[in-house]
Amino acid sequence: MFSKIEKTAFPPSEKPVMVWDGNCGFCHYWITRWKSKTGDRINYKAFQEAADQFQDIPLKEFKKASLLIEPNGLVYSGPDSAYRSFTYFEDEASRWHTWYIKSAWFTFLSDHAYNFIAKNRNTMFVITKICFGKDPTAIKPYWFIILLFIFTLIIGYFKFL
Repeated sequence: MFSKIEKTAFPPSEKPVMVWDGNCGFCHYWITRWKSKTGDRINYKAFQEAADQFQDIPLKEFKKASLLIEPNGLVYSGPDSAYRSFTYFEDEASRWHTWYIKSAWFTFLSDHAYNFIAKNRNTMFVITKICFGKDPTAIKPYWFIILLFIFTLIIGYFKFL
């Protein structure tokens, strides 16, 4: 499981930095999506290029989870980094971060789901493209079509029993 790091002594000077795994297709997909939502309010850097900038954060933590590092030095790890980044979206979605910090069950579920996804990135990348399409800037609700198809098959199965 990833560690929760509270603060860094080497914060970015101007705006938050989202640090992610530049070798991960799943990560690249969602970072591209977030960039389309946050505009220039967050800098995005692969840990492979940014880890040296944050000398008090162990390299292994960058490998385990995304980190959002704010100019005040606060560090958000894993799902907390994702939910916190939502507050920088053009159509702010801060409720996710509020739920994460205020609801023990939501934190538990988010942390474990994030950990599962992190351990199965390649598979989750394939599932992501199936459910949302190949272009992260214009996701399509293929998951809805898939669920509708499955529902239709189930109804058809029971109808002909």
